[in-house]
Amino acid sequence: MKNSFIFLLLVLITSCRTPVVYDLVLKNGKIYDGTGETSYTGDIGIISDSIAIIAEANTLKGLNVQDLNGLAVAPGFINMLSWANVSLLEDGRSQSDIRQGVTLEVLGEGRSMGPLNPEMKKAMQENQGDIKYDVTWTSLGEYLQYLEDKGVSTNVASFVGNGTLRQHVIGFENRPATDAEIDAMKVLTKQAMEEGAVGISSSLLYAPSMYANTSELIELAKVAGESNGMYISHIRDEGDELLESIDELIQISKEADLPAEVYHLKASSKSNWGKLDAAIKKIDSARNLGMAITADIYTYNASSTGLHVQLPDWVRDGGIAAMLERLDDPANREKAINELVFRNSPETILLVGFRSETLRKYGGKYLTEVAQEWGKNPSETLVDLIIQDGSRIQVVYFSMSEENIKKKMALPWVSYCSDAGSYTNEGVFIKQSTHPRSYGSFIRVLGKFSRDEGVISLEEGIRKLTSLPAKNLKLKRRGRLHAGYYADIVVFDPKRVNDRATFTEPHQYAEGVHHVFVNGKQVLKDGEHTGETPGRFVKGPGFIE
Repeated sequence: MKNSFIFLLLVLITSCRTPVVYDLVLKNGKIYDGTGETSYTGDIGIISDSIAIIAEANTLKGLNVQDLNGLAVAPGFINMLSWANVSLLEDGRSQSDIRQGVTLEVLGEGRSMGPLNPEMKKAMQENQGDIKYDVTWTSLGEYLQYLEDKGVSTNVASFVGNGTLRQHVIGFENRPATDAEIDAMKVLTKQAMEEGAVGISSSLLYAPSMYANTSELIELAKVAGESNGMYISHIRDEGDELLESIDELIQISKEADLPAEVYHLKASSKSNWGKLDAAIKKIDSARNLGMAITADIYTYNASSTGLHVQLPDWVRDGGIAAMLERLDDPANREKAINELVFRNSPETILLVGFRSETLRKYGGKYLTEVAQEWGKNPSETLVDLIIQDGSRIQVVYFSMSEENIKKKMALPWVSYCSDAGSYTNEGVFIKQSTHPRSYGSFIRVLGKFSRDEGVISLEEGIRKLTSLPAKNLKLKRRGRLHAGYYADIVVFDPKRVNDRATFTEPHQYAEGVHHVFVNGKQVLKDGEHTGETPGRFVKGPGFIE
């Protein structure tokens, strides 16, 4: 990549004397450069993997010329929270995201694909679902390089998860880490940052990430900060203790002296919707003091996670395997049913993902519908579903306010994510239902919220999909249409972009994206995947060769 950049500079210097014929010219496009500035019509000349020049319309010559006839051209979009880490092992084309214009998947919400010890590798191998793969890597950097070598259409980057670090050093024990254990996790954090992780993440609703106290998180975040990385978190509570949880993130950012981001910022459950304004005020106040606090969101009023989060804390202690073993005891089952207090109303819980083939007939049904069919109350149904499936069961929670979604969409420091895998709408992927955000979270920024509802301008929406997350992640030569930047480019029709995925029929591709280029290679042409896999392991600012 260094050689290609040097070559590009030489071409730009000599172009002052000799007319250049570019490898590819995107001609006569309406250019949205990712900065939020007003769009303009022009040509883009590409040499190898990079943008060589942006010029007046109809002025460049190329070996390959594509006339865009006024279609919108933007930098490739960045998915700030992707769960494509396993789906890319099955199918590297990343179709549900590529067809929305996504060119970078950022992985690692609290859990990452490394570093692994032998026990973790064994568990990862044994606990696979429909997608089967060999765990041939140990470190996070090795996993990301494995993806690049295997072939993926999108670029990939990752945070290192504090839950993974804790499992590596402590396992699933619910206790404070000792000084020696913190030191061991700091060594692993430094290794991951030097391998190219973009920062450290936590997911404090889930074991074992949730067992880390604030001081432990500060110590690990300091290591990430020394490598110029960031701290990003699924905060401890997105409902009743939302404000206290944001306070903790701000404290970690301040004491560790590094930027911090809130994963999928929300006020969950109707009784908490009114807290969003106070949450925004807290973040704005920190930013006004010079702190780099940001957030990302998905563009739906429903979240998706495990059904098991409704269970009392003592049931979930020690992770999924310990939970299932605990519930095998009839006395514990009865106690769990009696003590269960729903965080989300049963009628708002949509079942979407089962391990058991037998139970998959309930995919797309609400918990209350299954309870009625079984002749049980919702609490008993919930516990028995988890026991019978032998998993946490993936569900969708309709827990957020549409008005709050619009408020968050308009915030200048909010970028976007899917919080989902990237799928092909056939084969192994359609054995399960999923959240429609897998297929529509980004295209809704351009269609529903910009064009249809006018919540943000198209220029601002594109900025928040591109240069904002690239800047937050400190990525070099990504996130803008600019000479010298990598040619990660999306071409779309602003009048036609639309999400088609629904909660009942989620496996439907978005429409309106015509072409996508990743590192100068065309991966989507006239709306169809080309089969190209030019995606790279995008390394964070602490990377050491």
